[in-house]
Amino acid sequence: MTLPGEVRTGIGFDAHPFAAAGARPLVLGGIVIPHDRGLVGWSDGDALLHAITDALLGAAALGDIGRHFPPDDPQWEGAASRIFLREASARVRDAGWRIENVDASVLAEAPRIAPHVTAIVAVVAEALGIEPHRVSIKATTLEGMGFVGRREGIGAIAVATLTRAPAR
Repeated sequence: MTLPGEVRTGIGFDAHPFAAAGARPLVLGGIVIPHDRGLVGWSDGDALLHAITDALLGAAALGDIGRHFPPDDPQWEGAASRIFLREASARVRDAGWRIENVDASVLAEAPRIAPHVTAIVAVVAEALGIEPHRVSIKATTLEGMGFVGRREGIGAIAVATLTRAPAR
């Protein structure tokens, strides 16, 4: 049972390995970022948008990205992850929730994400139908530790906060 004014928080995490050099573009946060390697994935491999999508679905108790967009479904092969984010946003709203904010961190040794944050925030805000000041995107390295530190891939973690939407 949900109550008026109820607040929910969801957490999402995703990670993808790098593809071979030149095999595909690096898509992160819905934009192409110049880099010699893109991320492996059934869709475009956008670990950041996948983490945000999972955070939204989790906050609304709607399952995860794999339930809604199965990785073995041919219709999602090579799909832009913006589609997942927009659809998750619509499903969250249909379930009676309002997206208050999204906060996400990219875990990557390279490339540098900071120069692209403004563009990523704009993409995420547009896909979610919220104002850009309600989206926070950050990046950090893992100081050489683990698969990210070895430059084998990129990870992302996201938190989404929802409130019960007023009755229509």
